[in-house]
This record gives sequence, structure tokens and C-alpha cells, in this order.
Amino acid sequence: MRLTRILGAGLVGAAALALATPASAQLKEWEDYTPQKTVIELTYVKVDEGQLNTYLEGLKSTWVKANEAAKSVGQITDYGIYIVPYGSNEVNLVLRINYPSMASLDADKAEYDKFMAAWGAANAESSNRTVIELYNKIRQIKGTYILRELKMN
Repeated sequence: MRLTRILGAGLVGAAALALATPASAQLKEWEDYTPQKTVIELTYVKVDEGQLNTYLEGLKSTWVKANEAAKSVGQITDYGIYIVPYGSNEVNLVLRINYPSMASLDADKAEYDKFMAAWGAANAESSNRTVIELYNKIRQIKGTYILRELKMN
């Protein structure tokens, strides 16, 4: 009797799911939706308790300055820092970089040289030292994701 009730409930649930699911996908790329060229990189960070201002101060002199240099030479279009005020507490900061296209992420010596001319070897060395000596002690990178928006037509 109990097994029959469990199986019956499972069949009812499966039937409801089948009715809620479309028979087959009908949308077509480029006709019904258009992938956008711009890509967004999101990096999820967990900063240690009490270290947020220390980390932000470091980002201002490293990550922000590097992004300003990349923006000045057209390699990125925008960037941002977001605090996570509530949630599962897995991350408490998100870093965002907008790139003009996926091609912007390709390895390219000319683009690297252009960035280094704007950023400078001294800044690169200082940033690397800050990452090793400070960031790696007060934060964990929880994941980095690349997103591409789909606009519904």
C-alpha cells in the first residue's frame, strides 16, 4: 500500500513536469534571439572577515589602475566592484570587467605591448608583489565566469 502511494505520487509529479515542458525547442538563434558581442567577466571573491577595506585599498592601486589602463587603450569598455550584502556567505565581493568581444580575450602580443605601455612594467611588478604578499593571505577567488548576453528579438 505504501509503495503504491509513493509510486502514484511520483507518476503524478512526472506527468505534471511533462505537461509543463515544451514538446521541443522552437527558438532559433539569430531569428528569435541574438547573442551580443560584448562579454562580461565576473570574478567571485571571498574576503576574510575584517579585511574588506584592506582588500579594496589594494584593488584601488592594482586592479582599478590596471583596468583604467586597459580602458584607455580600448581593451575593455567598463569594470566594477560589487559588495554582496547578503547571501550564502560563499562570496562577499564580485569584480566585473566588460570586454568589447570574445576576441578581446585572445592572446595578442601587440595588444599586450599596448597595455604594458599604458600600465608600465613598474606597476605590473608592484601589482604582482601585492597579490603574492597581501591578496593571497586575505582573500580566496571562488570562481571566474564569462557571460554573453542573449537579447530576445
